[in-house]
This record gives sequence, C-alpha cells and structure tokens, in this order.
Amino acid sequence: MATGEPDPKRRISEECIINRLPDDLIEQIFLSLPVSTLLRCVGVCKRWLNFIRDPEFVATQLRHAHRYALIFFPQGLVSGKPYPSEGILIDETWSPSVYVLPVIGPDDYLFGSCNGLLALYTNTSTIKIANLATRECLYLEKPAKNARGHHYSFYSFGFHPVTKEYKITHFLADSVEGCPSYKHFSVIQVYTLGGEKWRDIPTPEPLSLDSVRTSGVVSVDGTVYWLTRDNTASWRHAVMSFDLSDESFTMIQLPADYLGPHRLLIRDIDGKLCIVTAQTDRDNFKILLGELHIWTLDSPVEQRWSRKYNIKNPPVYIPGPHLGHRGRILTQSNFRVGSYELIGENFGYSFTKTAMLLDVSPRRLYNMQSYICVKSLVCLDAYKKVGIVRKPKQQLGWQSKKWEAWENERCEVEKLRTNVHKEEHDLSELAERVVKMYQVLVDKPLAISERVRTELNWVLHHKPEKPYQPRFLRRLNWVEQKRDKEELVLRSYKMNIGIQAISQAQDNISSIVRSYTSEQGVSTSGVSSTHDKNKKENLPCNT
Repeated sequence: MATGEPDPKRRISEECIINRLPDDLIEQIFLSLPVSTLLRCVGVCKRWLNFIRDPEFVATQLRHAHRYALIFFPQGLVSGKPYPSEGILIDETWSPSVYVLPVIGPDDYLFGSCNGLLALYTNTSTIKIANLATRECLYLEKPAKNARGHHYSFYSFGFHPVTKEYKITHFLADSVEGCPSYKHFSVIQVYTLGGEKWRDIPTPEPLSLDSVRTSGVVSVDGTVYWLTRDNTASWRHAVMSFDLSDESFTMIQLPADYLGPHRLLIRDIDGKLCIVTAQTDRDNFKILLGELHIWTLDSPVEQRWSRKYNIKNPPVYIPGPHLGHRGRILTQSNFRVGSYELIGENFGYSFTKTAMLLDVSPRRLYNMQSYICVKSLVCLDAYKKVGIVRKPKQQLGWQSKKWEAWENERCEVEKLRTNVHKEEHDLSELAERVVKMYQVLVDKPLAISERVRTELNWVLHHKPEKPYQPRFLRRLNWVEQKRDKEELVLRSYKMNIGIQAISQAQDNISSIVRSYTSEQGVSTSGVSSTHDKNKKENLPCNT
C-alpha cells in the first residue's frame, strides 16, 4: 500500500471544517446565504456543487427566498423618442435597484414571474424564459399561428406544485375573414417546458378576449384565472380558471353582493386570487375613482369569496398582476410610483402611510406592471435539448442599431461623470492650495488677519466636501441614469459657482493686502507681490 502524500484536492476537502458538519446544519448555513454567494460556492468543491444543485435543496431555498417587487415598464415612444423596456427591483427595505436587470432586453415584454424565472416575449417570434439570479436564458419559438406579440395579458406563465411542470399559455384570438379579431378566443395554446411542441386546447365556448385585455390574467398555485363576460350574472362577468395539471376549465361566479357598474380587475394579492372593483374616470378607464373594493377567493372549489378591503380615496392607478408586497400596495399617481400601507379596522381601510419610490417621468402614464419575484437556483439546462428551443436569429439587446441613440446618451452621461469627477478633485486641490498660500496672513498678528480668515473660510465653503466618485461599469437603469444626470449637472453648476467664488476671494485678499501694505508701508513676506502669479497658475478654467 502506497504511503505518499494525500491528493491535494482530498486534503483540502478533509481540512474544510464545513464538510465535517452534518448535512442538515450545512443546509441551514447555505440557506442563510444569498443566491449570488451560492453560485460562487458551487465552484469550491464537488460536494458543494452536488449539494447546492440538488433539486430538494433548490426547492427548499425557493421556499425561504426573499420576495421582491418588480416594477416593469414596456418600451414605447414618448414625444417621438423611444424608451426601452426595463425592470426595477424593490427590495425588502423598499429601496429601488439602480442597475439594469440584465435578463430584460430593451425590446422585451414581460408577461410572467414564477419561482425566480421571468417569462418575456418580443414582437418577433421569440419567447424567453430567464432566471433572474443566474442570468440563464432559454429561447423558445412562439406558437406558429401567432408569430407576433400583441398584449402581455394574452400570455401567462405558471408552475403546478403537484406535477412540478412549468407551462406557458397563450390565448389565441379568433380569426374573422383570416385576420385576428382580438374580440374572442376559442383556443388556449399550451406549452410545457421541456416539451417538443405547442398544443391547442379548445375552450368550452368562445370567451371574451376584451375582458382579458382590460382586466388582466393571473396564475396562482398552478391555475390560470381571468375574467370573461357572463350576461346572466349580476356582475355581467365571471371568473374562468384553467388548471395547469389536467388542463380543465371551470367557471367561478363572482361575489353575491353586487355594487353596480364598476371596472373589474383580476389580481394576485399575498398568493391569493382577488377581484378589485372601482368606478373609473369617464375619459380614461384606467384612472380609478371613489372607493376601491377588494375580494379574495378563499376556496376555489366552494367558490367562496370574502371582502378583504374597502379603501377610501384610492390612488388613481393599480398595476398588476401582483397587487401587494409585504403588507403594502404598489400604486402610481401621475409619474410618481409609491407604496401605500393600509390602516383601518375590519375591512374599512384608507391610504394613510405613503412611501414614494421613484419618479418615472417621462414614461407613458399608467402603463406600469408589477410582479412578485425571487432569486432562485432553478436551472434551465434540462429544457435546452428539445426541438422548440432556438437561438435568436437577429441581434438582441442594446447592441441593436435601434437603440444607438439611447446608447449615445448613456455615453454622454458617462463622459459627464468622468469630467465632474476630475474637476471636483481639481477644485478641491485648488481650494487647499489657496488656503495654504494665504494662511501665513492669518497666523501673523496683523490688522488684516481676520478679514483674510473670512475670505479663506469662504474658499473652504466652496470646496467639494466629497468629490464625485466613478461608478462601476454596470449599466444604470433609466430611472437612476436620469437622476444621476440631474445630480451631475447640478454638481457641475456648483463647481462653476465655486471657481468664481474662489477667484473673487483671491481678488478680495489681493485688494486687502495691497491696501494694507500701501497704508502701513510694511512687508507681508512677499505674498502681495506674488499673488497675481499664483492666482494665474492655480485657477482652473471654468467647466
């Protein structure tokens, strides 16, 4: 038997303290780590790789993962200028992210979020499933009968907890004389992740596609819900459900207490299906007025509803499909997005505690979507070998020529940031040199010392407290870039004011020194004679 040195990898494994711990304790340690750290841990050793990639651990991590609100803005023209699609994460402290989400391209439309996977489509023939944390993407072909996208509510993405299958559904508009009418649909197209084709599932009867567009669609616990017209019901609407397990349809009647003609919205709140009703503005049906009423579906089998909230003075716009996050409701009023805490008793509530999150101008009003998402380890590798998976045929993302002007604007902001960073450091050094140069007049017991000290304090007042620092190379999202540019322009303006103030202070000190030497006929250690030269050498050009 050989008695040489042990293999280095084996020695490292044996010396690793964590590998001596029982599996349940290792699991608790790993569960306390963010996904970004776990993704680095898989490269430490084979045991960690197998542990972290184990399906049971992936499922456990998913149950313990923090929930984030994701605000999404689809691309569109504003005053003739294109604005890209972009998502902004809101973390558990209600702080908005400042960097772009790399899995969301400028031409993408988001239609679903499930178990850390985002479902997106483009106006071409591509659907993309992307892991928010790992940045892994799976590109799929759209249904052959619908090569182009039209509205995000016509798609849905969900996971059934029993079958463990991910499914995409698409409401296929009925054709009238060979063209989609977008009024009704009689077929739901279904694709199971890992399958080889889309399948057509006929609906029990033609259903209203208009209701889907105006009210929304949600996926809750493996079932897709949407509203359809039902003229026999008091609400003139009913809820249709589509079970992702057996692909069956069920009609669910709305609550018995009818409130008259209201706009109906279907939403997800705290993992439950809910119906939101409110009166709307006569000129814009997206703007809500009066009281907001929210019912939750407590039992789909028994079709039992309960009224959860009556909200007075609601905000004008409630995004969807996810309504609430951590006890708050996301809302939009004009260009300001905020979160509102509901305060009240029983089911009578009002919006009292408001936290404004961000200013989204000049985006299109009331075009925002909201989702709840997590950062997970769900892997897409198992689905990449089927025939429907494809590579995009055209250039995607920011490299597209369509977004060249947007990229140029971002480059201009980067140049401005670099210039401000350099010029603030230069201004800071200039202020220090000026103070040092004239400090001798303050330290001496001269009649002009107090007046010179006042001028030097004015110089220090305009010295940048904390010179602007360059950011990392990661791309800022458009909201943060706009805020960043406004701050940069303001700081540049303040620098110009500072340069002028320091120049004026030097002139004032020069006048003080010359007046004093002229009146007293005394020497000031050569400061007055060299003042003009020092000023010319030290003072930078205006930015």
